[in-house]
Amino acid sequence: MATMGQQLLVPAETGPPGTEMTSISFRDQLWLSAYPLDRNLVFDYFALSPFYDRSCSNERLRMELIHPLDMAHLSKRTGIEYILQEAQEPNLFVIRKQKREGPEKVTALAAYYVLDGSIYQAPQLYTVIGSRVVRSLYHISNAFLQVATKLEKIGYGGKAAVQSVVKKPPDKVVDVKEAMRIDSILAGVLRKLPPAPAPPALPIVVPSVVPGMEASQAPVTTASKDGGVEQALPGGNKQSTTVEPNAKRPKIERL
Repeated sequence: MATMGQQLLVPAETGPPGTEMTSISFRDQLWLSAYPLDRNLVFDYFALSPFYDRSCSNERLRMELIHPLDMAHLSKRTGIEYILQEAQEPNLFVIRKQKREGPEKVTALAAYYVLDGSIYQAPQLYTVIGSRVVRSLYHISNAFLQVATKLEKIGYGGKAAVQSVVKKPPDKVVDVKEAMRIDSILAGVLRKLPPAPAPPALPIVVPSVVPGMEASQAPVTTASKDGGVEQALPGGNKQSTTVEPNAKRPKIERL
C-alpha cells in the first residue's frame, strides 16, 4: 500500500512483480526530496516500487550489508537479479531484470526505467510495433472511407464502393490512452538521450589525368609572357604557339 508521499498509479488488477505491469507507474516524492537520485541510491529507490521482487539475489546482498549492485557477488549467485544497465544522472536510469544460471549465462526477463523520478516498466518491442501498426491501419481505413465518400458525392460508385473500401474493424480495439502514454514516454527518453553525431562528409575525388593516361604523360598547358600558349609534352619537350592580337584575317571573296 502506498504511504504518504508515494504516488502509485495502478489499475484495478495487478499481478506479482515480473508480470506485465506497463500500465502502472511509481513515484515517491518524499524520498526524492530527502535523497539524491544517483547510481548509488537508485536501486534503494527502485526497491520501494511494486516492480521489485524481494526474493532476488540483490535483496539477500542487502541483508548481508553488501551493495545490491555489486557484480562481484551477484555473478557468484543464481536466480533472479537486477542490474543497472544504463545511467544518465540524474534523469534516466535503466534497470534490467534477469535470471542468472551461471557466471556467464543470464537470460533477460524485463526492463524498467526511472525517468525524472518516476518508475515505469518498459513495454516489449512487439507491443510497441503492434500498437503503431494498428494505429496506422486505423488512419489508413479512415482515409479510404473519406475518399470513397467524396467519390460517391460526385457520382463515381455507390454504397457498394463504400462498403468495399470499409472493412470489418479488427477485434482488438486500440487503447488510445495507452498509445499516447507510450508515445509520451518514448518522446521523454529521446529528449534525454544525447543527439546523434553528424555523418562524416563524403570525400570529393577530382581526376587529375585523362583515363588511360599516366600522370607523367599528361600534357600541361600554360600561358607564356608574349600572349602565346605553351604546352609541355611527354619527354620534356615544349610546343609554343604565338597568337598575334593585331593579325589581320584573310578576306574571302564570294563568287
